[in-house]
Amino acid sequence: MNSTFKDLINQTYPFPQKAFEVRDNALFFHQISLKNIIEKFGSPLKLTYLPIIGEKINKAKTLIENAMSKCGYEQPYISSYCTKSSHFSHILLEVLKYNSHLEISSAFDTDIIFQLFKNGNLKKDSYILCNGFKTNNYIKGIRKLFKAGMTNVIPILDSMEELQAYESFDKNEVHIGLRMATEEAPKSEFYSSRFGIQQSKILDFYKQKIQGHSKIKLKMLHFFVYTGIKDTKYYWNEVHKHVSTYAQLKSICPDLDSLNIGGGLPIQNSLDFNYDYQNICDELIALIKNHCIKKDILEPIIFSEFGSFTVAESGACIFKVLGKKKQNDRETWYIVDNTLISTLPDMWAKKQKFLMLPINRWNKNYIPVILGGLTCDNDDNYSFTSNKEQLFLPELSSNGKDPLYIGFFHTGAYQETLSGFGGIHHCLIPAPKHILINRDLSGNLSYEVFLEEQQSNITLENLGYTNKNYLNCR
Repeated sequence: MNSTFKDLINQTYPFPQKAFEVRDNALFFHQISLKNIIEKFGSPLKLTYLPIIGEKINKAKTLIENAMSKCGYEQPYISSYCTKSSHFSHILLEVLKYNSHLEISSAFDTDIIFQLFKNGNLKKDSYILCNGFKTNNYIKGIRKLFKAGMTNVIPILDSMEELQAYESFDKNEVHIGLRMATEEAPKSEFYSSRFGIQQSKILDFYKQKIQGHSKIKLKMLHFFVYTGIKDTKYYWNEVHKHVSTYAQLKSICPDLDSLNIGGGLPIQNSLDFNYDYQNICDELIALIKNHCIKKDILEPIIFSEFGSFTVAESGACIFKVLGKKKQNDRETWYIVDNTLISTLPDMWAKKQKFLMLPINRWNKNYIPVILGGLTCDNDDNYSFTSNKEQLFLPELSSNGKDPLYIGFFHTGAYQETLSGFGGIHHCLIPAPKHILINRDLSGNLSYEVFLEEQQSNITLENLGYTNKNYLNCR
């Protein structure tokens, strides 16, 4: 006797979970009926559940402040959001409701910051951490923020040559940070990160160019380990090097008071995801505290730049299975009503696995399948779970009256910007409709269509087919 998909999940994973449960054989996401969402808005569909953002910011604050309390850490923790994870206004406005600060990485970012400040969404003393390689336009944008009256804009030097740009600022005192380059993970094709200044050069650079400077004050040392915050020998070795460098700098630089640990807290990408957030935060903060005790220096203010952790779990993509193709005795394809390669580009660019579940038909038998998108590209597929296990989904109805819908969850970071939001996509498959979901203090849900499904006239315009002057002159 075949078992149902619901039986498979209950026997394999701890279920239901905080964000996921099944009622009447249909999936609920944060107590929201996804079946009702589909009936109201159709598919394909992207959704952003805004309340998760505040929950994640508060969780990070609780984790680190708990860790500080345990080891008697005396300096504060300051939370910032890495805007490149998602630049959308609805995301940043939600982030700012929770007294989070911002980390930026490009010239256009400074225009966003200026607009938020001009509209009263950003406070005068909000921290704006300016990372990344600084083009001339980026430098101009930073200068504009200073002139607008923002008092905690901190350019973080990505190279030593960058310093001279801030020496020319019409300002009595400019607070800066230094980004220290990390060594890459053992299996990386590179030895060192291209971001930041080599550890071996930082002390001499400070002594020769910054120490005693009449205008420039070093306030922050920044690092980011690309693998994320993981309990590995490689991660802890990198942290030790950066904390050691902070201590050396602090001993000769009284202005230095902040250590920026970057981002990297992981997100849930499977139903059996297991990560001891509190324990690893405890270890990280205790390591910093103990090192400062040994070196007899005051521990630093801790900054973080949690981007994906803040926003990823707010997002989901819903697709309808249009039909089944059986190409041989082993492989059954389910074809969905959009493109995976464009809508979720990290699937092929980084081989990322997202948490994927059916929306309905949980009481039906299941079979092994491969998902295929609508493009004519061999990479437009999804065939394994995050644990490299074969993908199973409920069987399709024989009469087509109860079509299968599937959801990819925790997709809220990077996907829209990587795929070119509002632009041209592979095989001209349109971008899905995008809705925002919120919940008021009484628990009532509200829905807003942020973007309708992309229409062909917009695509033709982007490609130049509606520009008569251009077409007539060819």
